[in-house]
Amino acid sequence: MNTGHDSGERRPGGALEAEVLALLQSSRQALTPGEVRRRLGDDLSYSTVVTVLSRMFDKALLTRAKQGRAYAYAPVSDAHGLTARRMRQVLESDSDREAVLTHFVEDLPARDEQLLRQLLGGLSDQG
Repeated sequence: MNTGHDSGERRPGGALEAEVLALLQSSRQALTPGEVRRRLGDDLSYSTVVTVLSRMFDKALLTRAKQGRAYAYAPVSDAHGLTARRMRQVLESDSDREAVLTHFVEDLPARDEQLLRQLLGGLSDQG
C-alpha cells in the first residue's frame, strides 16, 4: 500500500492517520508498528509509525495488545462505527442536546429522516 509519497514530502495534516486507519481496517488481524510501516511503504521511520499508532490509541480509535516486544494495533470499529462515534462526540460537545438534535433532524433530507424514523421505531420495538 505504498502511497506514492516521496521520503522528503510531507503529508497533509491527518492524512497519515487516515492511511493507517484504512490499512488497519482492511487487515484481518492486528498489526505491529513494523508491519504497518512495511505495508505503507518503508519511507516512514519506525518511530513515526509508533507515534501515530500511540496517538490513535490515546484517541480511542485503536485497541492494542502486547505481541512480543511491541504492541499490535487494531481499529475499535469499522469506518461506519467510527463516523457514528464522531457524531456522538460532536453532539456531546454542546450543552443543548435537544437543540442540536432538532437542527440535525430538520436539516436531514426527507429520505434520511425517514430512515432515522424507521431505525428509531425498530429500537423502541426492542425495548
